[in-house]
Amino acid sequence: MNRQIGKLHRLFDSNFLEYTSYVIKERAIPAIEDGLKPVQRRLLQTLFNIEDGRFHKVANVVGETMKLHPHGDASIFSALVNLANKGYLIDRQGNFGNIYTGDQASAARYIECRLSPLAKEVMFNKDLTEFVESYDGRMLEPVTLPAKIPLLLLQGADGIAVGMATRILPHNFQELLKAQIATLKNEGFELYPDFQQKGLIDVSDYSNGNGRVRCRARIVETNEKTITITEIPYGTTTTSLIESIEKAAKSGKIKILSISDYTAEDVEIEIKLPRGIYADDTIKALYAFSDCETSLNASLTLIKGDFPRVCTVEEVIAFNTEKLVGDLTRELEIELARLTEKLQTRLLEQIFIEERLYKQIEEKTSYEAVVATVKSSLEPFAGELLRPVSREDLEHLLEIRIKRISRHDIDRHAREIKEIKKSIKETENHLTDVVGYTISYLEKLFEKYGDAFPRQTEITRFSEVEARKVALSNLTVGYHRASGFFGHLIKPVDEQADCSFACSEYDRILMIFKNGVYKVIPVPDKLFIGEDLEYAAVLEGETIFNVIYREGSESQAYVKRFTTPKFILDKEYRLFPEHPRSRILLLTKGEGQHARVSFVPSRRAKSNVAEISFDDFLIKNPTAIGKRVSPRVVRRVVESTERTVIKEPHNLELPGITESTDTPSPEKEKKDTE
Repeated sequence: MNRQIGKLHRLFDSNFLEYTSYVIKERAIPAIEDGLKPVQRRLLQTLFNIEDGRFHKVANVVGETMKLHPHGDASIFSALVNLANKGYLIDRQGNFGNIYTGDQASAARYIECRLSPLAKEVMFNKDLTEFVESYDGRMLEPVTLPAKIPLLLLQGADGIAVGMATRILPHNFQELLKAQIATLKNEGFELYPDFQQKGLIDVSDYSNGNGRVRCRARIVETNEKTITITEIPYGTTTTSLIESIEKAAKSGKIKILSISDYTAEDVEIEIKLPRGIYADDTIKALYAFSDCETSLNASLTLIKGDFPRVCTVEEVIAFNTEKLVGDLTRELEIELARLTEKLQTRLLEQIFIEERLYKQIEEKTSYEAVVATVKSSLEPFAGELLRPVSREDLEHLLEIRIKRISRHDIDRHAREIKEIKKSIKETENHLTDVVGYTISYLEKLFEKYGDAFPRQTEITRFSEVEARKVALSNLTVGYHRASGFFGHLIKPVDEQADCSFACSEYDRILMIFKNGVYKVIPVPDKLFIGEDLEYAAVLEGETIFNVIYREGSESQAYVKRFTTPKFILDKEYRLFPEHPRSRILLLTKGEGQHARVSFVPSRRAKSNVAEISFDDFLIKNPTAIGKRVSPRVVRRVVESTERTVIKEPHNLELPGITESTDTPSPEKEKKDTE
């Protein structure tokens, strides 16, 4: 039983590995050589096989491709539309959809396509292509196409395989060719993504094909009440962008009056703003709360040497450039061999006809005798030939028609031989400097096609838009002291007694309690905090707080100043040591604050009141003890000015403090207080 289970496990492992390998290599991850997935490669090969210069019905192309592709027509059609919409390899005729609006293409029977001139020039060469049998053995398909441009980086790719994924961002045609030329010249280069949807990108976190790219829509302020989106981020459509804006408006993050989509050949989304809302602030909010700003994570995963690898842009450029040099070298060698054979043939024809060697075979009665006669007659001219005469050469001479011999033009034949020798010389020169020839080849491609593919996306740097800073204060936080509840679902009963302030859902709230506990929390819906709240407000920048508190263990009052404390969200901290009798007597914020401290009356004291200016004290850490107000027992503390008032002045009778037995008369107490 255990042996059978073990066999079953091995069978599952084997099948899973085969499936994983198939998905990675045959479906999801592109090859570094030509930048194509198998379905794309089969589509291009099919278009090349049926190429006649005219457009072909997409339905026919899909049907022909199914002879090479083992999957259904839907996946082939989708791949063809996607490849055609990239705009490099396939010319389109008809409705192939809209990359801006996300509209789908028409049915395959209504639209047509063919290979573009660029594709025919840089993607195909039978002499350099290795072919294998198709899935059913009836046809041959290429292992990879001999691409002469770094198509992997030009078009980009997305794919999800088993245990891995790839997201290769597209780059600019002109910049890729310049990078290859720089590589051949041993110079440095920088490459950044370029998107058909245009827009703006920040490449601060982009790392050579990997990392992260931030994309933004281009938003134009038509006037202070109207803004227009003219370019959209990569990976979005006008439909998805409008939906994200409407969602942000419904949730109260932004306010708009109307939004209209006038997109046709170019993007045009017009947004009207309501009264009291202005374009400058709304643009920032759109970047913060909608898909007007997106973040793209790039992972340059590809197939290299039959294995998936994560590479960099520089490695891909280096590989493709080295491959281009090798391919051009092989093409030159093949061309040189072809020219050499052509020259050998023309020289043989010249000698055979002009020296009238054909007359020597008139009396011969057998084919072998004819061949032997021609061969022997050519021996005196061996020095004029490029190589020894072969059997194929002799058979070619014997196939020349009498009509051609009679019309032989000696001068034209001589010129043709001269042109062939000139071509051979040029080819040999190219082979002696293949790198220079490759640079010249790339420069010609740049000159021929570069103007058709300018950079679309503007590279810039934009600062991070903090959602909290641009969010609308659409929530009102209330505190009901009697019930002890706090949150934006609480409506304060008495606006003077209970705190109430506006904030946004992205704000953080600093809460300080009378017992010295403070903490920072997100905006709650409804939170029970008790009736001991002393201060609550939106956490701002650096703010100076002034506090007088009673230290319970000594029954003394201390004064201190501190700035907005550092914090971990929802974690409790203390301004002074915990004690049942420790209480905050007064809390204000800002500079120029004053307090009046009243002490428990004493007959020996000249005055029972002290004025305190908080500016006289140094700013310390929030946990510092502070400076003792006086050796005397504090009876009450009030603000002596109305500047920067946080709440109603305190009038706290301190519990647990008994006054002196020598209680002065009301007239005396009034005098001492004054």
